[in-house]
Amino acid sequence: MRRQHQVDAGRTGRVFTGLRAAALGALVASLQACTGLGASPGADTAAAVAELGRLSAAWDDAIVRKDRAAIADNMTEDFRQIGSAGEVENKASFVRDIVADELVIDPYTVEDFDVRVYGDTALLSGRTRMTGRYAGKPFSTHYRYIDVYVRVNGRWKVCSVQTTRIAAP
Repeated sequence: MRRQHQVDAGRTGRVFTGLRAAALGALVASLQACTGLGASPGADTAAAVAELGRLSAAWDDAIVRKDRAAIADNMTEDFRQIGSAGEVENKASFVRDIVADELVIDPYTVEDFDVRVYGDTALLSGRTRMTGRYAGKPFSTHYRYIDVYVRVNGRWKVCSVQTTRIAAP
């Protein structure tokens, strides 16, 4: 699946991060495999996948627009992001960095976009090639990411993000 959207700042390596996300995903998958639970088929799952795809694209659009309120509203209070270099950001630092004036991210395409739903937890993953400018200097990066969403009071919110840089060939 491909999804076209724009993103701003933070996702250059600071935004999508995460051993924690990968570990959480592995833990959720393992527990569900042990209990016989998993991504349940049916209309509820299809509706959740569609909603999560829309939320993900809207969050990316909010980041491009530097809409602080919309970005923060999509995140849990205990949000964590782990970058490719192992740095950890919380909600406040992520929002601060992503809306920074010195960061500009050009439009990009998410490839290999996938959503897996496990009850009130969902894993959204993909691959991007991103370009932009930070402090006036151009950057280019290629990475895979995983976003972990949880359903909180009936609303999906991102609680963890991980990015892993893909080395240039």
